[in-house]
Amino acid sequence: MILESVIARVIEQQKSRLMIKESGLKRELIPATQSLSSHALIISGVRRCGKSTLLMQMMKELEKDTVLYLNFESPQLYEFALHDFTRLDNLISQTGIGTLFFDELQLVEGWEMYVRQKLDEGFKVIITGSNASLLSKELGTRLTGRHITQELFPFSYSEFLKFKALEPSAESLKFYLAMGGFPEYLKTGDQEQLMTLFDDVLIRDIVTRYGIKDIKSLHRLASFLISNIGNRVTATKLKQPLSIGATSTILSWFSHLELSYLFSFLPMFSYSTKAQLINPRKIYAIDLGLVDVISNVVTEDAGRKLENLIFLHLRRKYTELYYFDDKGECDFIAMKQGAVTEIIQVCYELNPDNLKRELSGLLKAMKFFNQEKASIVTFADSDYIEAEGCIIEVIPAYKYLID
Repeated sequence: MILESVIARVIEQQKSRLMIKESGLKRELIPATQSLSSHALIISGVRRCGKSTLLMQMMKELEKDTVLYLNFESPQLYEFALHDFTRLDNLISQTGIGTLFFDELQLVEGWEMYVRQKLDEGFKVIITGSNASLLSKELGTRLTGRHITQELFPFSYSEFLKFKALEPSAESLKFYLAMGGFPEYLKTGDQEQLMTLFDDVLIRDIVTRYGIKDIKSLHRLASFLISNIGNRVTATKLKQPLSIGATSTILSWFSHLELSYLFSFLPMFSYSTKAQLINPRKIYAIDLGLVDVISNVVTEDAGRKLENLIFLHLRRKYTELYYFDDKGECDFIAMKQGAVTEIIQVCYELNPDNLKRELSGLLKAMKFFNQEKASIVTFADSDYIEAEGCIIEVIPAYKYLID
């Protein structure tokens, strides 16, 4: 049980700290607030990507005395349980508050019932969290569809350009590939911040949340993955080199790492769900600054980093993403409601040695999906290719990312 006076003190302290923060860059994500009279807005994303700043920006657009902000990750609220919401309700009833902003609410078991109650009472509810379970279908069942979900990521390339007051160019793209998009790191350049962030996600979002005992093995796995972005991985092949006892353990950790937003695992396209589960997945990291700081690869692979960057760009736009392989690989198939929207090949630099290989995988994907147009995204090359009745645009990433 947490005393009502403690909750009141935490609310006042947190709101005061939040409201004096710099407003920060206005994000490209436009929160869907039009239905908040009947739906909760849920914004999820990796730690330190700017969720609290986004909440603060939203709060400043409202009357100060009509909003309540509470971050449940406060050490003073570690024991907060479902029955403590009664004390929170007592505090709310003493004010004219009409909008509730809750940060990391998923830490409280059964929170969905409370949110449903507040919606029924006519409150507007905005929730943020650092775990993708907030977007799950299971949540939709518990809130009976009364929620809108959106995801926030570290700065995109276009947001990075605004933040740093730069123009789109090969030079600024190279800078972004090294720095990534975490706002605080872009301000300070302090690599210790990203090292701490990486460990925070592993310990606070995975080890503590799921009760994992073998912390060293989890850390080895995460370090291996961030050092192998763009490569295919399977749990079976990682078990022995990483000295992890069971394939099921690795699969479970893959899920935790993905839910924490640290990594994404891209499936190979197949009309068979079983084949998608069996085939290797390609691994991508949430941010290239993290890759630059955490990866233990001695020789930088600029091609893999560019591929990871294009994945993140597509991931912001699409929920249906695959790679394609039919005796020739194509990096990305983007779909909406089962229909192909974009086919993308990524190649850092096209040259006579790799042109045939890159075109082969791309053309096979285009014919498989009966598509006449596709793109090859490069670091700086531009071109226009007609081959086998297909049209392929070669476009520099710094142009593709802002179109």
